[in-house]
Amino acid sequence: MVHWVKVLEWVLGVVAIIFICYAIHDLKNVKKVLIGRPMRTAELQSKHTKLLWFIALPILSADLYSSVSYGPESGLTELASLGEDAKWLIIPITLATIFLLGILILSYIMGILAYPNGGGAYAIAKDNFKPIWISLVASSSLLIDYILTVAVSISAAMEALVSAYHILAPYETVLAILCVALLVIINLRGVAESARVLAWPTIGFMICMIVVIMAGFIDEFKYGFIKGSTPVIGTFPQNLSILLTLKAFSSACSALTGIETISNAVPVFREPQKKNAIKSYIALGIITAITLLGFSLHIFINGISVNPHNTMLSQLTSTYFGDGIIYQIIIWFTFIVLILAANSTFTGFSQLAAIVAADGFLPRGLLNRGDRLGYSNGIIVLASFASLLIISFNAHTNALIPLYAIGVFLSFTIAQFGLIRRWLKVKGNHWHLKLSINIVGAVITTLVAIIFAVTKFMGGAWIVLIVLPIFIFFSLAIHRHYEEIAYELKLNPETIPITKNVLSIVLISGVHKVVNNTLSFAKSLNSDVIAVYVGFDDEAIKTMEQRWMEWGSPCRLICLKSKYRSLLEPLSRLIKVVEEKHEEKLIHILIPQFIPIKWWHHLLHNHSALMLRVWFIRHKDIAVTTVPFHLRK
Repeated sequence: MVHWVKVLEWVLGVVAIIFICYAIHDLKNVKKVLIGRPMRTAELQSKHTKLLWFIALPILSADLYSSVSYGPESGLTELASLGEDAKWLIIPITLATIFLLGILILSYIMGILAYPNGGGAYAIAKDNFKPIWISLVASSSLLIDYILTVAVSISAAMEALVSAYHILAPYETVLAILCVALLVIINLRGVAESARVLAWPTIGFMICMIVVIMAGFIDEFKYGFIKGSTPVIGTFPQNLSILLTLKAFSSACSALTGIETISNAVPVFREPQKKNAIKSYIALGIITAITLLGFSLHIFINGISVNPHNTMLSQLTSTYFGDGIIYQIIIWFTFIVLILAANSTFTGFSQLAAIVAADGFLPRGLLNRGDRLGYSNGIIVLASFASLLIISFNAHTNALIPLYAIGVFLSFTIAQFGLIRRWLKVKGNHWHLKLSINIVGAVITTLVAIIFAVTKFMGGAWIVLIVLPIFIFFSLAIHRHYEEIAYELKLNPETIPITKNVLSIVLISGVHKVVNNTLSFAKSLNSDVIAVYVGFDDEAIKTMEQRWMEWGSPCRLICLKSKYRSLLEPLSRLIKVVEEKHEEKLIHILIPQFIPIKWWHHLLHNHSALMLRVWFIRHKDIAVTTVPFHLRK
């Protein structure tokens, strides 16, 4: 059984790679029943495609808020080797995390005030730093982190589910990939429509966490805040080091990823967009801080230990409610919200990728809007890369955490320094206060980014630090390619269209209706027409010449013999000769092609027309036209 599960995992991985390649194309082939009716471009600015702030809050904050279910656990996991005496450190670590949360929210509010059109750290860096690579570091690190966020959120969701239902453990990775596919469908339906699906589970999870925290306080007021299982406070284990403490802090800070999503997605809010985005940030900061502190406090009081097969949230919930219906509800809400946490990432990734693509640093296919006005290609690219990560790390959160968050804190830092430069340059109302907030934010986020790089380097962060320069290199290469094309295609004022004679070469495979259709089209162009046939032996060529004469020789026929059963070699020689003899003429190749009525009929025929078209377009400076003939049966 496990063998077949592994096979299925890799099959899904191949599918993910195919989707990455497919994502540069339009999504017209996606069934309307999954995506919904196409929406007019004019609806892009209509109210029903924008979100009220209290609806946007649970959607865009799902990534950040859901992290509270595994952030403190990630911090304690780093301290687990030190035993019971180290458990109390989760309290100061959580307090430091909440302090950092406040600084980041204040800083990003400053970013919204300055850049209300979205783009976050990338928009800030592009506007305030001349070197292009700085803004690319911000965008690339965020895009990479978005991919990791999807992988981590869904992996954490599967671990939460497996904690309650151990029988699902062998299928963890496969179920995770299926969840990614479900999210793709939901997001392709559009932000506003997905809001109806995604807002309530996030609100439900918030209520569940408050219920757990309140149950904890009721239990502690009833039985005391110090129990037999409560670790001793203030004891420093012998092997505790500053590096290990910082490593635990950096892991706990994984609960802060996703905080930039609101800043990147300001355009999805209803007017007034800035005010509504700021309201969402303030509400998010308050509820996240309360949940983080309450959850960590109850973990400490109850002496909850790290268990790879049972999450701390599961252990804490079962402590208060047993394994009954309330426990099941909380576990399922945790599972659902961790799955849906990736939704805000889908929105943020596709929005940011489109902004960067508009500047020419990513493929322009990421600018295409789908039927539901979302950036469909960006959604599919994100899902595909995240699926590959999930398969590579077997959907294990602890294996992915070391890769996680370093990129986002790097972009945080760039955003802070960019805003400092802006306030010094622009000034404006209360600029001293804004400047002070961003200076504090810059110092703290720089320290945290350095802590991440140092403490997580050997645990896998080196992968991100290698992938990031590669990503930036390709972004610059893409931009250089677009600039070279623009320069080469630039039209000089004195250049005007000129008229030339055309020599049409019709490639034929026999005498039939498809060839007749193509020759009729060629003769209608008022050009010289030549029919060309490639035979593999003398008998085939003789038969073709005879049938051509019987048909009445509608135009000149040239028969070529292919010694190696190849169409390209004799045709290439002919084109070379024609180019030398008719320098003053344009060469126009017409390729007949019949189109079957059913999709599976394509499997029964060779595709030489497509092969010839691709080859001539890539290797010859000539015009190529495919003339279709639609079959009726």
